[in-house]
Amino acid sequence: MTGQNKNETKFNQLTLSAQVRELIKSGLYDDCYKIIVEEMMNSPHAPEPHNLMGMILEWQGDHLLAMKHFRASWDLDPSYLPARHNLDVYGSFFSRRMGAYDESDCPALEEKNPYKLEYGENNIGHVARRNTYENQ
Repeated sequence: MTGQNKNETKFNQLTLSAQVRELIKSGLYDDCYKIIVEEMMNSPHAPEPHNLMGMILEWQGDHLLAMKHFRASWDLDPSYLPARHNLDVYGSFFSRRMGAYDESDCPALEEKNPYKLEYGENNIGHVARRNTYENQ
């Protein structure tokens, strides 16, 4: 893929996410669904349409299917931040509906290690995930 094609694809994905964002806010889920399914057919290996489909499904209240689409998006491209962000946000018990339509919605990632080493009473170490407040 040439540099121009990559830039054009990136522009198309940003335009798609902006369009879907506006349609979801307007409650036009059927129109969103049609646009995203068409994009899935045109770009079957792109993570963006699956992430956007997950956003629609979350707004409609179909949490299980939304999580499947977020996971499919992440599987297609493990470096795609919105999918990872949505899995974290909507995978918790108390989501605050702060999902990511595209990279601009993702908070800046900190370079700090998200894991820490803890020792039990027998001095055996194990790896544990840090709380979000411990990284600050």
